Amino acid sequence: MSRNVLGKELETCCTSPMTGFYRNGVCETGPEDIGTHVVCAQVTEEFLSFTRIRGNDLSTPRPMSHFPGLKDGDLWCLCASRWKEALDAGVAPPVILAATHETALNFVTLQDLKQHALDA
Repeated sequence: MSRNVLGKELETCCTSPMTGFYRNGVCETGPEDIGTHVVCAQVTEEFLSFTRIRGNDLSTPRPMSHFPGLKDGDLWCLCASRWKEALDAGVAPPVILAATHETALNFVTLQDLKQHALDA
């Protein structure tokens, strides 16, 4: 059973659009998840612009990869390191603590996550 940053059972982040490294709606991770997609965040236009500039366009749909493209307000499992970059740049999107995997704590503090939590 996967745990969230609060030490409880990891909850679903989002199923529409279907998120997660394993595309099961949950921000679980494993050895093949090189990006560590464990932070359940509600993306903002500001964050989407930030990550596009950094070389990861999350707004443009990619039908061949079954990726719908994200818009302001969508929930998505983000790479922990990208969320930390956004935090440092002052554009970190809000997070859902109950759906953020405990592995995120290897990259950011619980305090930082709580300061950006929608479910605190």
